[in-house]
Amino acid sequence: MNTAFDYDFRTTPETPSGAKTKTRPVADFARPAIDTASLPDPAPLLVNLTRCVIEILAGVRELDQVARWVDDGVFLNLLRRVTIAARSRAVTGEQARRPRLTVGEPRVTEPCSGVVEAVVMAHQPMRSRAVAIRLEGMHGRWRASAITVL
Repeated sequence: MNTAFDYDFRTTPETPSGAKTKTRPVADFARPAIDTASLPDPAPLLVNLTRCVIEILAGVRELDQVARWVDDGVFLNLLRRVTIAARSRAVTGEQARRPRLTVGEPRVTEPCSGVVEAVVMAHQPMRSRAVAIRLEGMHGRWRASAITVL
C-alpha cells in the first residue's frame, strides 16, 4: 500500500508525460545570502561589542543597549550571565565598578561570505579575557549570532 509517508523525497518528480523535471534548491529565507563586500568593516563593531559585553557582565551597563546588535539567543545567554553576576555581587556585598579595560585588535576570519568570526582580547589589570564573536550579515548590517567570553 502506498501512503503519503512512503514518498521518497530524494527522487526527482516526473511529469505526466514521464519526463523528469529539474528540481530547484530550497531557498533559506531565514538568512538571506549577503556578500561581505557590501557590509561595513566589522572591526569597530567587534571592539565596541567586546567593551560592552565586559561592562554588561561587570554590572555597569544595561543589557538592552546591545539588543540591536545581537540575536535573541545571544541576548538570552547574556541575560542569564548578568543575572548570575548580579546575584553573586549581592551575596558578597560587592558594588558594581566600571572595569579598567584595554581592548586589543580583533583577529578576524571569514568562514563564508556574509559571516565573520573573530577573537578580541580584553586586558584588565588583574586578568585578560578572550571574547569570541560570530557576526552574520543581515539587512545590510552585522549582527552577532554568538558571543563567548573566556
